[in-house]
Amino acid sequence: MSRLLLAGWALAAVLVAGWLAVVEVFWLPLRVGGVPVPVSVLAAVVGNVLLVRAALRVSGSRLVAAVPALVWLVVVVAAMGRRPEGDLVITIGTGGYTVVTTAFLLLGVLAAAFSVGTAMGGGPRPVSSPRAPTGSGSGGA
Repeated sequence: MSRLLLAGWALAAVLVAGWLAVVEVFWLPLRVGGVPVPVSVLAAVVGNVLLVRAALRVSGSRLVAAVPALVWLVVVVAAMGRRPEGDLVITIGTGGYTVVTTAFLLLGVLAAAFSVGTAMGGGPRPVSSPRAPTGSGSGGA
């Protein structure tokens, strides 16, 4: 695959992963009738798994496959920091919001790490049966 095409897939992975991460962060405080709705948690897990797999499939590059997970992490960490105006996007509040935010951070990172590990070839391997010894066993030639 040409370097230009690979760079294009990497750019596409950055844009899609960045957009999805921003949307997930802003879905964190979503409530229906005062009850927190963990849409962002589901989106983080599914998005991190599917984007890494899709990036690997379309680009064929393990490096490009890791890009969506890294972008997600950068966006989320940036959202946890205080802006110059004093605003915080991701806060650990009280009640259900704390549970949703913690689940979002924990499960999102775990899904990203699992997906990247699988893409890098660290996925589950089939168990092979032990090999029978070859030769006569006498030690001679």
